[in-house]
Formats: sequence, C-alpha cells, structure tokens
Amino acid sequence: LAEMAAKLVREEKEKEVWDAARRQADAKILDLLLPPTPATQGYAARPGDPYAFILPDGLAVPDPAARAQAGSVHGPSRLCDPHAYEWRIPDWPGRPWEEAVISEIHIGTFTPEGTFRAAIEKLPHLAETGITAVEIMPVAQFSGERGWGYDGVLPFAPHRAYGTPEDMKAFVDAAHGHRLMVLLDVVYNHFGPDGNYIHAYAPDFFDPERSTPWGAAIDYAKFPVRRFFIENALYWIEEFRLDGLRLDAIDNVRDPDSDPEILVEIARAIRAAFPDRRIHLTTEDNRNITALHERDQEGGVPLYTGEWNDDFHNIAHVIATGESEGYYADFTEDRWPKMARALAEGFVYQGETSPVSSAAQGHPSAHLPPAAFVDFLQNHDQTGNRAFGERLLPLAPAPLVRTLTAILLLSPHIPLLFMGEEWGETRPFAFFTDFEGELAEIVREGRRREFGAFAAFEDPALRATIPDPNALSTFTASKIDWQAAESPEGTAWRAFVRDLLAKRAKTITPHLAATGGNCGRILAAEEGVIAVSWALAGRAVHMRANLTATIREAPDLPGKLFHAEQGAGQWRLGRLTKLSALGVNQDVADVFERRCAAIEANTGRSLQPLDLSDHDFTRSRRAGLLLCEAEMLVEHAADWLQHREGWSPAVQQMLSYAQSRSAADLIGAERQLDASITRLRRVFAEVDLLLLP
Repeated sequence: LAEMAAKLVREEKEKEVWDAARRQADAKILDLLLPPTPATQGYAARPGDPYAFILPDGLAVPDPAARAQAGSVHGPSRLCDPHAYEWRIPDWPGRPWEEAVISEIHIGTFTPEGTFRAAIEKLPHLAETGITAVEIMPVAQFSGERGWGYDGVLPFAPHRAYGTPEDMKAFVDAAHGHRLMVLLDVVYNHFGPDGNYIHAYAPDFFDPERSTPWGAAIDYAKFPVRRFFIENALYWIEEFRLDGLRLDAIDNVRDPDSDPEILVEIARAIRAAFPDRRIHLTTEDNRNITALHERDQEGGVPLYTGEWNDDFHNIAHVIATGESEGYYADFTEDRWPKMARALAEGFVYQGETSPVSSAAQGHPSAHLPPAAFVDFLQNHDQTGNRAFGERLLPLAPAPLVRTLTAILLLSPHIPLLFMGEEWGETRPFAFFTDFEGELAEIVREGRRREFGAFAAFEDPALRATIPDPNALSTFTASKIDWQAAESPEGTAWRAFVRDLLAKRAKTITPHLAATGGNCGRILAAEEGVIAVSWALAGRAVHMRANLTATIREAPDLPGKLFHAEQGAGQWRLGRLTKLSALGVNQDVADVFERRCAAIEANTGRSLQPLDLSDHDFTRSRRAGLLLCEAEMLVEHAADWLQHREGWSPAVQQMLSYAQSRSAADLIGAERQLDASITRLRRVFAEVDLLLLP
C-alpha cells in the first residue's frame, strides 16, 4: 500500500508539469510521417520511422526524450529499437578507477570523417599508448552539423552527424575490446539556444526567477524535471553500457531547497541501479567543493568518483606560459607553493580569497585520496576557450612542457590528456558552432567582444581576426592531425608519453586503490623547485622537479629512481638539472628487507620468517612488514601535522600506539596488525575531524 501511495504521489507531481504540455499538444503521431497501412487503417510504426508531436497551433515538435532524430533538431524524431545492437562483449567487467588514464576526445574532430565508426579505427592507438579510458565530449543532438556539444537540446539522442545509436554502441563495444573504459560528458545545467521546444509545451520545466549564463534556469525542484535528468543518466549507462559520466559545470545545477539535491539523487540512483558494475562519475565545478566526492569509512565512493582539477591546470599553465590575465591572475603569485599544493592536496584554493573575485574560494581537499582529482595540462575548455584555440606546445618551451607532462603522468592523481596530446599535437582546437542568421551573428560578435577585456585584443581590428565560430573552416582546422602522429617529432613524443604511462602502471597505479587522504606532503616549494612526497598504500613516492633553466638544490631522495626527465643530475646529492623531474619510489617491503639485511650483517645470523626473536619487530616477516608501513604512515602524519598548534588526544594516542613497537601492541597476530594499520589509515584520512576542538 505504501508503494502504491508513493506511486500515486509521484504521478500527481508529474501532472503538475506535463499536464500543461498535454493541454497544448495533440499527442498524435503526424499522419504525414506515418500514414496508415491499407491493411489495418492504423499506424504501423517501425524502427527508422519518423514521428513528431503537433501543438494546437500546428507546430510539429520532436520528442524531448527521442533516442534519435530523423534530421535536424527542428524536424521529427526517429523510432529506434533499443535492443537491435548485438554486443560482442556483453559481460565487460569494467576497470578500477585507479587505473584510469583518460583521453578526452571530440568525435567530430577526432578523425577526418568525424564519426563513431571512424573513431573505432583509432582505438588501438590509444590502448597501445597506455590510455585506459576515453572520455567523449557531449554527443546529445544540438542545432546544426558541428559544435562542441554543450548546446544540446535533445539529451537522449546521439547526434546524427556522428552516426546512429547503433554506431555509438559499436564504438563502446570496440573500446571495451581494447580494455578501454568509455566515459560520456553530459550537460544538465542548460539547454542550447536553438531547437529547445520544451518552452512551447512545458514552460513549468523552467524557473522564471533564475537564469544561467546560457539562458533560463531549469527547475530541478519539480519531480518530473528531476526524473527527466535522472532517467537520462541511467539511460546512457544502461543502454550504451558506458563506464561512467562526466557532469559538466555542476556549479550551475542549482537545487538548494531539495533534499536530496538533484546531483546527490542522480549519483544515488546510478549507484543503486548498477551495484555490481564499476561506474565512475566525475564532475566539473569551479567552486572547489568536496562534499560530493567524500569517501565512506571503507574508502568506497558513495556519490562521485572524481573532480576535474582546474587549479592544477591553471598553475601549471601560468608556470609554462607566464600568462596572467583572466582567471590566471589567481595563480601568478606564489607559483611554486601553489603548484606543490595542487600536487600534494588537490585544490590550490581551499577557502582562501581569490584575487579575481575577492571572495573565498574552495574547501579543504587534502583529506580526499589522490585519485579523487583529475589533472590535466590541456582539455577542450582550456584550449578552445582561447581566442585562437592554441595548444600548449606553441605557447611554451617544449622542454618545460615535457617536464610538466612527466609531473602530470607520474603524480598519483588521475591524468587526462586532450586528443592528440600524446604525440604533441599543435593544431588548434577552436570554438565552433553551426548556427544561422541572427543567432550566428550574436555568437560571433559576442565571442569577439568577450576577448576585448584582454590587453592583446584591445584593438578592434585584431579582435576581428578571431575565427568565426560558424565558419566551416574553423571546424575543419580543429581536426587533429594524424599524419603528425607518424612524424619523427610525433613518434618521439608519443614514445615519451608511452614510457611515462608504463612507469605509472608499474609504480603508481597498483598502490592507489588502498590509499586514503592526507597522503601528500610538501618538502620544498621555492625558486622553481618543487619537492612532494606521497605515502601511498605500501609505497612512498617522492617527486622532485626543477622548473627553472639553472641547476637547483632540492631535498635528497631516498629509494629507487624510476624516472629522470631531462637528466638526473646529482640527484643523490640533492641537485637537480634544469627543467628536470625525478620520480623515486620507496617500497615498504624494500625498507623492511634492508632492515633485515642490516640485522643479518650486524649479527651474523640468518633471519628466518619465524626466527626474529632478538629484534623488536620479530614475530614474523609479515609483522615487520606491517610495522614498517605503520612507521612510514606515522612519520608522514607527524611531518604533515607539525605545523598545527596542537594535536587532539585521539591523534596523540594513535601516534603513541604506533610508535611504541612493543610486543603487546604491534607484534601480535597478523589479523591484529592488519587492524592496526587500518585504524592508522582511518585516523590520518580523517585527521582534520580529529583535530577539531
């Protein structure tokens, strides 16, 4: 009875929005498009047939939840059989998020043909490079034949310019065959300016009191509006078997009065619908919030897996190019501490005042695990929102870009490359659309006017040289150059990236799943030198970088060198070659074995697995191994906490417990030792809470 009552309530809420639409629309299929058959004098709807809805004024509108369009967004929709595609890999198990190395691609410019089918042919290239996930820019149908995808108006329909829904499924299927995850960028913060007919028959879908940078704000507080977007998220993951979604600009998905808010409800619905699948959800949000990305006590992901870390890009871009206008002004001062903080803690702004906005920006983020941050040097926004869409290499010295690339790919954050970046692509990726008439003029002049605030474009004549977004040439020039990938320069750069990703897969990735928060610490950040260490699960990783053109001093590095970019210099003596980056790892097992070897050398005894009775971590090699890990965690936590005015009693007690090294405390049964390590990790992951008064 309770379920029936809840269903009736939901249905009644739906009527509030859609009844207005039903009153205005004659919900009959267009006779012109689906003529009755002679045999039945009825409608014989078949997959591939067009259909639409007629409003009282005679306006024919597409289905707002159509799976496909017969043509443009202004024409009829097309019937689809959602079960027509036969999957070659029906039981794809997915991959853990910690293995993600993402390539962001735009289907229309990824290949000369610009289709899903053509993109399939390039998947081996990505897999062989070391990429493990493909993130597709939005494909929901928008006005015209070319665009970035963020002006979609039919969110369930893959754009026909890229192919059919079956073509998209074939792309996903083929990607899984190469062990590539597929993520899709979805836009839930607005509809595009051309082709959105919901206003005509369901005006209550929108909130007249609010607006977004793109137009009328969506009223997420209404139940049927919420369900529209929740069902869309579920649809993409279920029907196309995607591995996850990236939600665009969620700072404009505003639902402050709902409990839960729409973003939480979307994530919960996905987690509930696919409990046995590895589904990864990421967000873009310039607020630097962490509430949606918190982990549970076991380190699991209840809501969103990761957040695009614009702060990392912004500080890296300032270091690479010296640019200081626009939002880069927030990153021109204290460049080295900001870069180190982005690597060690995630966000640069964690509550500090932004010079650009004069407002507090962000929330503390060090408590999140490193895999919660998606870092990048380039992406569609940061490249395409430039006046001429320049890539990074034409803007910065190649050796410096190499060093920054090594930092990106060898940090424990999740790295993202923009299509072609793996071979050092230099073709621009500009902003392009396919609007007509007055709207085309508004977009063209609005974009040029936007850049008038920059010193380089004060001259109107220079602003007039900014590419016209609506020109076909702007789109064509943005297609990546696959011939450049085969050039000597492209081949060498791709080999460089492939080598870095192989080292990442061997040295970093296996230790990320069990790594919690508060694992990064800054050892140095001045005069172009950055020294950061991370206490990963079972391994300490140390990174040193010299981003200047002279030899610099840096803190010494314990452990084994696994990468030296631009030459190692005298790294054991704490000296770094110009424009260099070093990666050194220190396994817990290595530490323990060295200690055992030292004991054997000093005592002349061979230490057997259960014969360590004269040493203080002596019950078993397992006990010693776990103790070493505890000591590394304690050392790291003590270093991280030393700037605090005081430790809470809970932290003091835990540190004392771990440092005691007595038989009663840390040399008991392996199960007890494992529990001790687990408690230590939880303490350090939640240390901010423990330090509260």
